Amino acid sequence: MSVKVFFCALLLLGLLCGCTGEQEDNDLALQLRADFLDRTGCAGTMTVTADYGQRVYEYTVTFSGSETDGLSLVITAPEEAAGITAAIAQGQTFLTFDGVQLETGPLNEDGLSPLDALPAFLTAMESGYIAETGTELVGETETLRLCCREPERTPGEGLETLLWFDKADRTLLQGELRQDGQTVIRCVFSDFLLTKAAK
Repeated sequence: MSVKVFFCALLLLGLLCGCTGEQEDNDLALQLRADFLDRTGCAGTMTVTADYGQRVYEYTVTFSGSETDGLSLVITAPEEAAGITAAIAQGQTFLTFDGVQLETGPLNEDGLSPLDALPAFLTAMESGYIAETGTELVGETETLRLCCREPERTPGEGLETLLWFDKADRTLLQGELRQDGQTVIRCVFSDFLLTKAAK
């Protein structure tokens, strides 16, 4: 085999491997979407970091809920905010603490708040336009990274939802909401569980 033919064969093999990897990522993304569409609820714990530019807030939140009852989120840290509960149902969010409703400040002109992150992640997985998929290492874990945005938007424009899943067990590890290329909300999940109806 000539050197030229050998290098052409190597190039073709590389292209085939690249196409195979991309197809595997796309297939996994579709499987994950099916998982989310098939869920009856979810539960877990996450650390939420909200970046308001001049100030950054971090919360630890436990959550649970179902398609029929909506989501319930409870802040467990920091101590001064522990016990605040958020109820999210039919697109409405409110916080309660000792019976008093509180508000979270908006992170963009559309009124995005830190507690909108989890519903945004769920909506993205159920019906968002998946603009990008790819494999990325998070620490030592091989993940599938998804990016959802409006189809007519270019990368870094408008609101984007990014999600990282463990490729081995298909668990959601972290998510971000980016406004015009800047991360405004980042969530890291210490556990995330989808619940499904018994068959």
